[in-house]
Amino acid sequence: GNSIEDINKLSVYAHGFHAKVYVALNTILSDSQLDEAEKIIRDVYRAGADALIIQDMGILNLDLPPIAIHASTQCDNRTPGKVRFLEDAGFSQVVLARELSLKQIKEIASVVQVPLEVFVHGALCVCYSGQCYISQALSARSANRGECAQYCRMPYSLTDGSGKMVINNKHLLSLKDLNRSDYLEDLLDAGVTSLKIEGRLKDLSYVKNITAYYRKKLDEIFERRTEYIPSSSGKTVFYFNPNPEKSFNRGFTTYFLKNREAGMASPETPKSIGESIGNVKDLFYNYFTVSGQKTIHNGDGLCFLNDKKELQGFRVNRVEGNRIFPAEMPRLTPGITLFRNFDQAFEKLLQKKSSERKIKVDFELQEHHFGFSLTVTDEDQFQATVNTEFKKEISQKNQQENIRTQLSKLGNTVFELQNINIRLSANRFIPSSILADLRRNVIGRLISVRKIAFPRTITKIHSTSHPYPETELSYLGNVSNKKALQFYEQHGVTSIGPAFETEVPENPVLMQSKYCIRYQFGCCPKKPGHSTEWKQPFSLINGNNRLRLSFDCKLCEMQVLK
Repeated sequence: GNSIEDINKLSVYAHGFHAKVYVALNTILSDSQLDEAEKIIRDVYRAGADALIIQDMGILNLDLPPIAIHASTQCDNRTPGKVRFLEDAGFSQVVLARELSLKQIKEIASVVQVPLEVFVHGALCVCYSGQCYISQALSARSANRGECAQYCRMPYSLTDGSGKMVINNKHLLSLKDLNRSDYLEDLLDAGVTSLKIEGRLKDLSYVKNITAYYRKKLDEIFERRTEYIPSSSGKTVFYFNPNPEKSFNRGFTTYFLKNREAGMASPETPKSIGESIGNVKDLFYNYFTVSGQKTIHNGDGLCFLNDKKELQGFRVNRVEGNRIFPAEMPRLTPGITLFRNFDQAFEKLLQKKSSERKIKVDFELQEHHFGFSLTVTDEDQFQATVNTEFKKEISQKNQQENIRTQLSKLGNTVFELQNINIRLSANRFIPSSILADLRRNVIGRLISVRKIAFPRTITKIHSTSHPYPETELSYLGNVSNKKALQFYEQHGVTSIGPAFETEVPENPVLMQSKYCIRYQFGCCPKKPGHSTEWKQPFSLINGNNRLRLSFDCKLCEMQVLK
C-alpha cells in the first residue's frame, strides 16, 4: 500500500540519519506477475530503498538492480542448513522463524556470516510462516499472497474421538502477541543484529509507542555494553513514556524463546484487552468504583470478560473522583477485573509531536587572512568547512555570547549543537548575519557530505548452483512460477510440487504449528500428571468447517488438516 513517492520521501529522510529502508515484497508470484514485480523492484531501488524482503525464489532469477535481498520469515527459516543455503545464494539478511529458541538462534549464528533478524513484538501467526494454507483452502484467500482471512482468530469448538464436545466456542488457534522486550540483550548476545516489530495494519499511535519502547530499551543496553553500537546516527528524545500495554495487544508471550510455556494462546478473545486497571469494587445505579491505582479519564475505553467469558466493552462518560460513570451501565459484578484498551489521554499525547531525533555536532570558528571560517564535525566524524571574506575589526563589546547564540540556532535541522570552540586572536566583531550565513552554509555542506558518504550497498545477485538442503519439494515449497521452478532445479531439487495456490494437493496439511492445543489445556502426554479425559482424534468446528488435528509428539508439533 506504499507508493513509490512515499518510499522516496522516507528514504531521503532516513538516509539523513544513515538509517536504512527495507521494502517487503514477500508474496509468491504467478508467471503473469513477474514482469510487474521486476518493474516494481526497479522503481523501489530508484526510490532509494536499501533492501527488498522476499519469499519467492523466482525473484532471484529476474533482471534485478543491485539491491540487497533479504529472506523473509515466509521462507520458513528454521534450520542452520536452510540459512546457510540462503547466505550462499546471495541473501544479505535472513529473518528467522518466530518459533526458534535462543539456543537455536545461537546455533544458526555460529555457522553463518549473514546478518540475522528476529521478531521481537507484535501479532503471532499460529502456523510456521509461509506454511499456512487454511485461508486459501477455506476461502481462496492466500496468506502467501497477503490475503489471509485470519481463520486462526475465529472461534472453534473442540470435539474428541467419541464426538464429545470438550471445549465450546473458544478462539483455540488465536495466540497472544509477542513481547520479547526483556530479552533484547540475550538476542544480541545470541548473534542477532536486527530486530523486527510486526506492524501490519497498525495505526500511528501504535507505531510511535512500540518503536519508542524498544528504542529506549536498546539505548539502555548500548549505555552499558559499549561493544554494541546503533547502525544509524542520532539520539531520539521522547516526550512521553512508552508503554506497550497501552497499544493494541491480546496479552503478551515470549513464545518459544526460552522454553515451551503454557498460556501462549488467548482463547477468550482475539481482540485487544489492553492494560489491567483493577477490580470493580462497588456498584451503583449509574456508576461504579474500582480498587486500582490507575487514573481513569473521560472517554477511556474499558472492557471485561463477562460470565460467558466473552469480551465486553464500554466507554467512560465521565469520572468524578473514584466514581466512574459509563455512557451505558454494563452488567458488572463486584470483583471482576477491568482492562483499559483505549486510553484517551495517552492517544491525545501521541497525536502531538512525541519525539525528536538529533545528530550531535561541534562547531569550530576560526579566523584567516581574509575573514573567518566555520568547521562543523558531527558525531560520526563527518566534517565540513566554509569560509567567508570579511574585514576583521576589534569589537567594543564582548562577542562570545552573540557568537554562541547565533551558531546555536539549528532550528528544524536534524542537528543539535554539542560544543563550540571559538579560536579568534582577538575579540572580533562579526555581524549576526555573517554568523547565520556561515551556520546555514556549513550545515548544508555537512548534509551533502553525509549524503555522499551514506553506505548504500551495491549488491548484485549472481546465479548459483549449490545444493538445496532437500532434493524434493512438495507444495510447502510455494513454487508458483517458472522462475522459482528454475531456481530450485538449478540447485539440485529433482522433484518439485506446485504451490497450493496453483494446484490443491491431496490430503494437505493446512497448518503446521509448534503451538499445541493439548499442551495449552494440560493434556500433553509428555507432561507428568496430564489429563487423560480427551480421546483422539480431535476436531475443530466452526460453522460448516471441520478441521482435524494431528500431533507429532516427537517433534512437539501440531498439524491442522481439512
